[in-house]
Amino acid sequence: MTAILPASYRKYANWLLYGLGIVFLIAWLGPLVADKSGVQIAQRTISGLLLGGIYATIALGIVVINKASGVFNFAHGGMMMVSGFLFFSFFTEANIAPLGAFLLATATVVMVLGTASARNLLKPLYLLGGAVAVILLTIGMSIGGLELRWLHAMVGAICGTVLLGLVIERFTIRPLIGQPIFAAVMVTLALAEILVGLTNLLWGAQPRSLLIFSEPHPFLPGQLVRIQDPIRIQADFLGGSVLIDQPRLLAFVIALIAFGAFFALFRYTSIGLAMRATSENQQLAESVGLRVRVILAVTWGIAALLAGIAGVLYAGSTNSSTIDTNLHFIALRAFPAVLLGGLESITGALVGGLVLGLTEEWAKLLFTGDVAENLAPYVVLMIILVVRPQGLFGEKRIERI
Repeated sequence: MTAILPASYRKYANWLLYGLGIVFLIAWLGPLVADKSGVQIAQRTISGLLLGGIYATIALGIVVINKASGVFNFAHGGMMMVSGFLFFSFFTEANIAPLGAFLLATATVVMVLGTASARNLLKPLYLLGGAVAVILLTIGMSIGGLELRWLHAMVGAICGTVLLGLVIERFTIRPLIGQPIFAAVMVTLALAEILVGLTNLLWGAQPRSLLIFSEPHPFLPGQLVRIQDPIRIQADFLGGSVLIDQPRLLAFVIALIAFGAFFALFRYTSIGLAMRATSENQQLAESVGLRVRVILAVTWGIAALLAGIAGVLYAGSTNSSTIDTNLHFIALRAFPAVLLGGLESITGALVGGLVLGLTEEWAKLLFTGDVAENLAPYVVLMIILVVRPQGLFGEKRIERI
């Protein structure tokens, strides 16, 4: 309809249509919201914010890759899944074989030191530092029994996750430097299926219990992490009490800490600035002396670590506290958060994740069934992208010929 109007009136016609759409939504949803009590609305809002923190962590890992290389990583869900199973294996095993821990630590250190150049592995200083790192990582993964399960799981999952990210970058992404971005995107799609298949082969398809927040935690008092006891806040002005799920609260706090750390990394460090420069133009970055291959390797290692954090937090904070191969689908549910906030915006990933979590929980409040829960985020995404195609915090790019 707006296409047949003069150019000077099209903008106003579009805004009129948007306004009519908003009026329709208010008229439709208003009565549904009015039927709900203040306690129900507050409960869903809190739950949505806590869930949104986990979605934001997933979105951050995708944004990190896109920010440095321009690739939308469809394998992020598979990386989450593998990381979660690695954490499960180290967390539930009473005695970790020192030989296995040594081999994993050695492989990780070799990949890290060989990121820039394989010749680094032969330098005396690198050899000494690598040997010390291997010994410390091996001890961290294998010392003690179940009383140190948290240490085993964290060190083992970090080693395995970083190794996974570096292997993916070295053997699948690095050969595609200078090739069309679409080729790298298709590779990530293939990687997602490969990771699902490998997970089924190594761990099977049956769900595994991951009650990490019901166990004594080394950094928090025991009473704060008992999964059976949510925090109850009496809100008489709302007509009842609001419950805060402790595992999701802890996951939300960890997600905010991760965001703060990586925001500082990108804003105030040289490697963060190099990542931003590489994302703009890889060939131009190389021409001014930036080592694009090293930057991409570091980026994939960071993204893999974020995937591991998100996978463990999501699996451990759900009501069933189980991990299975369906975990990789959670990244698909977080994709709207990435697009909503902006493909290259760290702040957008946080805001997009929170909006996605709120949308899901409010949809559960207003509608019944999984259709509303799975459909609502994409409806909100479509509305925002129609108004602002680059996302809430994305940069508007103008191509000149």
